Amino acid sequence: MRNGKRRRGNKQDTYNHSLHVLARMRRTGASLTEAAREEQIDPRTVRKYLKTELRRRGKPTEVDYRKRDMLVPTTVGNAPVTVRGSKQASELGKYMSAVGKYLRTGDVEALGKFEGKSIGGYPLITDPELLSSLAQAGALTLDEIYAIPEASS
Repeated sequence: MRNGKRRRGNKQDTYNHSLHVLARMRRTGASLTEAAREEQIDPRTVRKYLKTELRRRGKPTEVDYRKRDMLVPTTVGNAPVTVRGSKQASELGKYMSAVGKYLRTGDVEALGKFEGKSIGGYPLITDPELLSSLAQAGALTLDEIYAIPEASS
């Protein structure tokens, strides 16, 4: 706290936290209050940012078409791309999970589902050798799929 004023977070961070609450509600069936508490954000803030995705009594809609800044693996590393909608974001998450499973276990079966698919104009890499070489070079980051917003000056 400085000069008695509380420091507020970045709007993009707050928006992303709200999207995390919505995803948790859809995934676990948690109420808005429970999911917001787990994501450490006020439920009123979530309603402010995502009111069209919340029905009466705080129930989430099945899908949304909001934009999300996410990272898609390419041959030169992760590329930031704007993904439109929860279905595409979920698809990217499943792909990243399949890539992680391949890198941990060597199981290529899960990668087959993504053959020939693309997200945000970037084709999804399913070649095991290419994925292995990207991972060894440190060009793949699987732990974070949301792009970090650029700092505004």
